[in-house]
Amino acid sequence: MAVSDPISNMLTTIKNALKVRKETVDVPASVLKEKILGIFKKDGYIEDVRLLKDNKQGVLKVYLKYENKKPAITGLKRVSKPGLRTYVPNDAIPKVLNGLGTAVLSTSKGIVDDKEARQLKIGGEVLCYIW
Repeated sequence: MAVSDPISNMLTTIKNALKVRKETVDVPASVLKEKILGIFKKDGYIEDVRLLKDNKQGVLKVYLKYENKKPAITGLKRVSKPGLRTYVPNDAIPKVLNGLGTAVLSTSKGIVDDKEARQLKIGGEVLCYIW
């Protein structure tokens, strides 16, 4: 039985779309993905994200960002996987590329980036890195 990992699927879809220079990419919607994409937008990795309603779960349309024809996202990495969850205490929150990238964490206060988790002094599950 294969374990599905929707976050991994979303990150892979975005990576593949960037490789072929697509302007937008559609991923099946979920509250978790919407929050992760919200952090990507806040930190300037994507232009925008919109929830399109359909008769099922809906679709998140991600507007990719390019600067001088180069993608704003140079790397995406899934950290905590369904087979191996990765949790960190607040004093061990990872710095991605010495603070140039962003780590996305799932905490007791919701989905936050590494900077916000440090301010709130809370650890959690490291979902992914983006740089």
